[in-house]
Parts: sequence; C-alpha cells; structure tokens
Amino acid sequence: MLGLIGKKIGMTQLFNDDGSVVPVTVIEAGPCPIVQVRTDERDGYRAVQLGFGSKSEKRSNRPQSGHAAKAGLDHVPAITREFRLGPEDALAEDPHTPAKAPAPATATVEPEAADESAPEETPDVDKGLRVGQLLTVELFAEGDRVKVTGITKGRGFQGVIKRHGFAGYPESHGHPEIRLPGSIGPGTDPSRVIKGRRMAGRMGNERKTVRNLTVVKVDPERNLMFVKGAIPGARNSWVFVGKQ
Repeated sequence: MLGLIGKKIGMTQLFNDDGSVVPVTVIEAGPCPIVQVRTDERDGYRAVQLGFGSKSEKRSNRPQSGHAAKAGLDHVPAITREFRLGPEDALAEDPHTPAKAPAPATATVEPEAADESAPEETPDVDKGLRVGQLLTVELFAEGDRVKVTGITKGRGFQGVIKRHGFAGYPESHGHPEIRLPGSIGPGTDPSRVIKGRRMAGRMGNERKTVRNLTVVKVDPERNLMFVKGAIPGARNSWVFVGKQ
C-alpha cells in the first residue's frame, strides 16, 4: 500500500474533547517526491520509489545525481524506499515522464478576454501517480489505520535478564552470580546446545513493524502527523508509514 517516508520527532500527549490524555508519537512525514515508478508491463509489479530529505552534492555520486535529475528533482534525496501500490492507487497514462509545471499566465491577456465559463484544465499530476509528483502528509486523515516500520534502538551486548526477561538466581546467601542463564543444554543426549537457545547477545538495532496504529491528528502546514502510541526507533531516525 502507498505510504510515506518520515522522521521520528519524539513523543508527546494530546487531549480529547472529554479531557482524556492520548499518548502520541510525532512523525515528520514528507513531502516525498516520486523518484521512480514500477509498472506491470516493465517490471512485473506496481510500486513507486519515494525520496525524503536532501543530500549535498559532495556526498552524492553521479548515479544518484542522474537518477534524481531524471525524475526532474533539483536535489538528491537523503533516503529512498519503494512502496507497493494497491488496486485503488492509479497511475498516470505515462507515469515515467515527469509532470510539467503549468505555464504562467502572460500579461498581454486582458481579464475581459478570458472565458469564465470554460472549465479549468486539470494538471497531469491530479490524473494519477507519476515521476516527480510530491506526496504529502495529506495522504492520511484522522482516524486512519497505519503501520510504521523502523529500526529499534540498539542496546549493545546484553545478558539474558535484560534481553529475554529471565528471572535469574535467588538473591540470597550462597548465590554470588544471580544473573547467570543457568544450564544451557543436556549432558549425555544429545550432548550439545540446541539451536535457538535464548542466550546473551546483541540486543536491538533490528527492523520492526508496528501495525494497527491510529492517526490522531494531521498537520499539513508543518508536514506532521500524530500517531497514537509508540513506534520503533530513536529520535530523528527514519521511519516508513504505510496505509493499512
């Protein structure tokens, strides 16, 4: 489903009309230009590649600069991700051609000469998704259900109590090491540690998706959306918000 790339700002709280508190996460979502379009005829599936942020020319290589310029962008996105399209997401007739900006009105045309009864021409951007089009936070509305994907906070090398919630040994006399994992495998048969045993190791820093989150508020002027509850990732980390 179509979505947006964003940045996690942090957590705060909002108040309902009845005064109840709603914990929310603030996400700066978009604007995201469409950098590339995948179609069934060309690629075998339908998707759009979105960009977010900007990268300096010094940190951009020539393939990245050419890829952005082909989409009609004047900057290289800091991050790009693909979003699969659903059956309700329509593409333009020629989605691989960047949308052309409407020509500005000339000063030679008199106001009386304009035909007010003639319908206004709809830009090609409104007829479907195409390369160069900007997707904003207005893609979502209050009450929508979304899923958010991010990289969880890295905790480094941790023991079994913090990593897996082990109870540990009794904290009484005769137990000097209360945070040990205990026995990790049988002795005689099969005389080895079974695969998948929960042990100490690296914790966090892995991709995680949280589903069924509710959009509480959308602020198009500041490109912000407020999602109920917590989402994975640290502050200022990339997140991917998708429709559900």
